[in-house]
Amino acid sequence: MTQGSESEQVRELQARLRQIGHFHRSPTAFYGSMTAEAVSGFQRKRGLAETGSVDGTTWRRLLAVTRTPTAGELRPATTNELDEPDPRCLKGRVLCISKESRTLAWMIDGTVVAAMDVRFGSENTPTREGTFSVGWKAEDWESTLYHTPMPYAMFFSGGQAVHYSPDFAARGYSGASHGCVNVRDKKKIASVFGQVKVGDKVVVHW
Repeated sequence: MTQGSESEQVRELQARLRQIGHFHRSPTAFYGSMTAEAVSGFQRKRGLAETGSVDGTTWRRLLAVTRTPTAGELRPATTNELDEPDPRCLKGRVLCISKESRTLAWMIDGTVVAAMDVRFGSENTPTREGTFSVGWKAEDWESTLYHTPMPYAMFFSGGQAVHYSPDFAARGYSGASHGCVNVRDKKKIASVFGQVKVGDKVVVHW
């Protein structure tokens, strides 16, 4: 395997590298520059020639220090890795939002039901941290301040809400919200919107 390759074996390679901390994104099955860098790092640590490509020796060494990836590892729910949940997220129904990992986990009694990537407000319009609850919901809403669409909005602190963001979907982390928690996966947030009830807990933490 080398740069430009695309196969399910590449997906497995990425998942195995992720298990041991060399690859930090969801497996894509495409062997690009980030995969090559991850392979080089693995080779360097194991005293192998740093080619950035996977030969028989590199593959056998990787198999020896990893396990067969699960279906969830091969196709995880979020691009960003979930971190350890905040203790406040372990009981009840909680939208557990981590600024460090830039993820949202919809949790029920400590179990992650769904997970997705999120982004936050800028320095001028920061997303508030703390423990809140969903005050109200609106499936089809437009910001009265900024006149931007906020589909599947779940308001938790004044005008701040978790909602789908077409801008996040298009621009990624090159942009920011006005304080809301933006989600870029419309299908996932629509599903969670249908499950979350007014009064459910929201935890925003580092």
